[in-house]
Amino acid sequence: MSLVKKFATVGGATLGSRLFGFIRETFMAAALGTGPVADAFNTAFRLPNTFRRLFAEGAFNSAFVPLFAKEIEANGMEGARRFSEEVFGVLFTVLLFLTIAMELTMPFIVSNLIAPGFANDPEKLGNTIVFATIMFPYLACMSLAAMMAGMLNSLHRYFAAAIAPVFLNIILIGILGYAWYVGQDPIAVGYGLSWGVMAAGLVQLAIVWVAVRNAGIKIGFRRPRLTSNVRRLLVLALPAAITGGITQINLLINTNIASAQAGAVSSLVYADRIYQLPLGVVGIAVATVLLPELARALRSGNLNEASNLQNRSVEFTLFLTLPAAAALLVMSEPIVRLLFERGEFSASSTVVVGHILAIYGLGLPAFVLIKAFIPGFFAREDTRTPMVFAGISVAVNVSLALTLFPRLGASGIATAEIVAGWVNAVLLFGMLVWRGHWGRDIPLLTRIPRLVIAAAGMAVALHFALQWLAYEVSSAAPLIVRATTLCALVAVAMVIYFAIAFGIGGANLGMIRRNMKRKAKAKAEPAPTPDADA
Repeated sequence: MSLVKKFATVGGATLGSRLFGFIRETFMAAALGTGPVADAFNTAFRLPNTFRRLFAEGAFNSAFVPLFAKEIEANGMEGARRFSEEVFGVLFTVLLFLTIAMELTMPFIVSNLIAPGFANDPEKLGNTIVFATIMFPYLACMSLAAMMAGMLNSLHRYFAAAIAPVFLNIILIGILGYAWYVGQDPIAVGYGLSWGVMAAGLVQLAIVWVAVRNAGIKIGFRRPRLTSNVRRLLVLALPAAITGGITQINLLINTNIASAQAGAVSSLVYADRIYQLPLGVVGIAVATVLLPELARALRSGNLNEASNLQNRSVEFTLFLTLPAAAALLVMSEPIVRLLFERGEFSASSTVVVGHILAIYGLGLPAFVLIKAFIPGFFAREDTRTPMVFAGISVAVNVSLALTLFPRLGASGIATAEIVAGWVNAVLLFGMLVWRGHWGRDIPLLTRIPRLVIAAAGMAVALHFALQWLAYEVSSAAPLIVRATTLCALVAVAMVIYFAIAFGIGGANLGMIRRNMKRKAKAKAEPAPTPDADA
């Protein structure tokens, strides 16, 4: 299967999850707006989500996937099963003790570390503590699910792990739909959503567990022991845990800062939901597929294939994310108005969230590139370098957030995040080049500025089109008119972007065809010599 087809498999499943996420956030915006219950739920959900990304997406998978893939090659499926059981026993035990400790100390953690800004509103603070207590076991479910997802990815079975997150959104949509039908008050909605998150964790764990069994690996529970394999995993995972921990602590610090302003936490979450669509569909798909593919190429000594994987991944991500970034920058407010402005979500909330979303658009290429660059380190079992660069970017983020928030509010936090993202992306790329891990690809370097020009041309056209269609995208227009207008604008923008990109050489049919048909080469090759027409 070609690299792009693998990206499409993961990205397609992620797209389904993100679309259901839009529906969920639309319902939530109508039910809760940016009010106190929305702030409480979003702040509480940030806690298990932070640890989930730390244990699952950050530290664990970056270390586990290359070792699991190596175990398959060295000792076959039986050796991989033993290794996974050893890891499962240790991971389950750690998560169990962590969950118990967090549940017992939740009031202190929320009131002093996560949301001290809620201290002046005892009801909001109390709701945040209760919601977080209900939801925190979601962490254990999702971390174990992430381990199994890593196994599936290493076995080239991407779909189950990618589709499982959609069930969180399906369950929460059902809860919100029922709450609307019976007319529940916001507090009852918050409790329902919290229990729904917990239930979704169990469902997602069950899905990947069944998929792993169907893949031929039955995981049993072993008494936790620090075997040589587990010790090697911990050695690799610790720097990645610090990397992920720094990044996630950074998000908690931003939540801490934003909690001082009513509605700021929820405004950031709503904007993040839209911005996560292109980031998730493209960035997560690339990171999920690229790590095991790159690790496999490097283990076989195929440097040319490794270089080609990295270059084609960057080419693919920029080809799709540059127009998305331009569209978010130009038409953020109409998008927010269409998706969220109803019920408790006011016109003033649209302006705030739209401004934040436009800022996030400027950082979208950076965050997608980070996901394309980091596998270049993790596949070589280097988890320390990304840790150092993550620490630098967080220092930039926190200093800027503290400086800008008093003057710009939530928009200041968004600005700090995107500046830090670009700092991290530049550092990662510079180190790959400096170490000789990034093969020079002249065609790629000439295409990038042309893709930027194509995205800029599309943005200019959208700007004038929005001025011409000001009424059709305003709150005064009927919903069907707004939706039809935005869909038409997106379609026209895509035509403009692709026409310019292909017209000036930013992309060509040969590039697309080659990426669609590219097969991994089995034999090792010498230093990278990129195809002049790649």
